Amino acid sequence: MYIPDIYKNENQEDITAFLKQNSFGILINQTNGKLWATHIPLELQTNKEGKTILEGHISKENPQWQGFTENDQILAVFSGPHSYISPSWYDHENVPTWNYIAVHVYGRIKIIEGDAVIESLKKLVDKYEQNSENPVRIEDLSQKTMMQSRGIVAFEIEIDEIQATKKMSQNRDDKNYQNIISELEKTNINQSIAVANEMKKCPR
Repeated sequence: MYIPDIYKNENQEDITAFLKQNSFGILINQTNGKLWATHIPLELQTNKEGKTILEGHISKENPQWQGFTENDQILAVFSGPHSYISPSWYDHENVPTWNYIAVHVYGRIKIIEGDAVIESLKKLVDKYEQNSENPVRIEDLSQKTMMQSRGIVAFEIEIDEIQATKKMSQNRDDKNYQNIISELEKTNINQSIAVANEMKKCPR
């Protein structure tokens, strides 16, 4: 990913928090000579060897998994809040732009089987059920329901490299920076307000 130095995010704590909060990503690989992409949750975990990994699964009917053994190299793309930035918000003439947060994870994928699949599903369900009024647990599901797990291909991705960008108008002076935040908050658009909140937290 092309990242100008001013927008490069190398804060590992910040990147880890982002990946945990924005775990619905795009898994990209090459299958049968074509680029394939699937939109799925990819959960940041630590495996038994202490390595940082991403865990996920896709349907067995999705041909993408057939490429995992042919070429284990993958790219996972994660996006955060983003918003259009109008040049009318500056005190000088300039061009329109876009503020956004994105993380690209490069790694090697391998299929997991057996108990590891169920353990992966447990962690996924527990994470997203924790705020439910009546949380569902994998352990409580019937054998008949759990037979559906035979229809998935579970995997883990050992991470080789992470590239992260946080483009939040860091190239603007304080006056224009604060004005961008103010204008974003006036939009009443959730994504724009989220960008304004990120800008407030962004070190300058």
